[in-house]
Amino acid sequence: MKIRPRFYDTVLAEHLARHRQMAFVTGPRQVGKTTTCRAHAAAYLNWDNLDDRERILAGPAGIIDALGLNRLREKAPAVLFDELHKYPGWKGLLKGFFDTYSQDIRVIVTGSSRLSVFRRGGESLMGRYFLYRMHPFTVAELADRSLPDPVRIVRPPKRIKNTDFDALLRHGGYPEPFLKREPRFTRRWQSLRLELISREEIRYLTQVQQIGQLEMLVRLLAGRSAHQLVFANLAKDVRVAVDTVRRWVEVLCNLHLGFLVRPWFKNVARSLRKEPKWFLRDWSAIEDPGDRAETLVGCHLLKAVEGWNDLGLGRFELGYLRDKEKREVDFLVARDGRPWFLVEVKQKEEKVSKALSFFQERLKAPFAFQVVLELDYVTADCFQKPGRALVVPARTFLSQLL
Repeated sequence: MKIRPRFYDTVLAEHLARHRQMAFVTGPRQVGKTTTCRAHAAAYLNWDNLDDRERILAGPAGIIDALGLNRLREKAPAVLFDELHKYPGWKGLLKGFFDTYSQDIRVIVTGSSRLSVFRRGGESLMGRYFLYRMHPFTVAELADRSLPDPVRIVRPPKRIKNTDFDALLRHGGYPEPFLKREPRFTRRWQSLRLELISREEIRYLTQVQQIGQLEMLVRLLAGRSAHQLVFANLAKDVRVAVDTVRRWVEVLCNLHLGFLVRPWFKNVARSLRKEPKWFLRDWSAIEDPGDRAETLVGCHLLKAVEGWNDLGLGRFELGYLRDKEKREVDFLVARDGRPWFLVEVKQKEEKVSKALSFFQERLKAPFAFQVVLELDYVTADCFQKPGRALVVPARTFLSQLL
């Protein structure tokens, strides 16, 4: 299987050239973190490797000697620590390593989705690292791996191959199934990933005793992507308390099974404020075409919003709109606290949604897009002129994100 360069190669190269802070690279399992990061490291240590574990336990000076990092070099070498968070004293080790050697050596830290949970609390690493959240392949990443313009943020539109777009839709953006493009492999990969999250990851990370009921929740959520979550109804289906379901959903978000998009209610009269929408991280297994289309766009928007935040380009938020009159828009992206653009997702071309136009006018959002999956690519910039709501091809709009 041919390895395809990633947008995150550009991100890491820029980070290592400009910053002395450690790079923490988090994200779902099998998203390509280790493969990408190893290409930028002169040395690699994996806590799961017994030989590497001995070197890590020798402490910062022992690591330097064992890896030969005390030699004169043209530029500061980078050392990659993989799965280090499984070591109870990992934060203290990194703090000591950074404080002693950060002028001469760069550090990359990565691991499974647990890293983003374990980095909270404990010994402070504040100011010593920058976080980068890694996502699967998207249309924009296939089209352009350069860093976005810091002022304009969105990219110029760029066409990708129809075969690549179809592969994204059918096999998802995780590197192995996307690159193999074999239906049998994709189905087996999806099944194993779900089992890994619902059994191994949860058992390791949490004190959950009702594993059977939590697995039932996972199966229910697998069929509800792009839908609002009513926690009371889920609690009734799984036969646990509402607070328990809320806590379990938060755990599943931390493990990157899915993510929540919450209602945006600033300046929205009679808006709904409580019920979040749930989206799977892997849209390829979703059977309903409409839910799959909305989830695909939602995952693209989440990657863009988190990426723009991680790169320091501003403060971006992802939400959705719904009021008590049942007017709804699938997504809203806010920039520095103000609505920037609205997105309504459709499988086939339709007239512009009345709710989309209504909310754009009410919120004074510069842009509003009805993103249609089945429309052909158009060589035109979706963000060229602010104003009225537009029907745009998904292939064009998604290429302008991240």
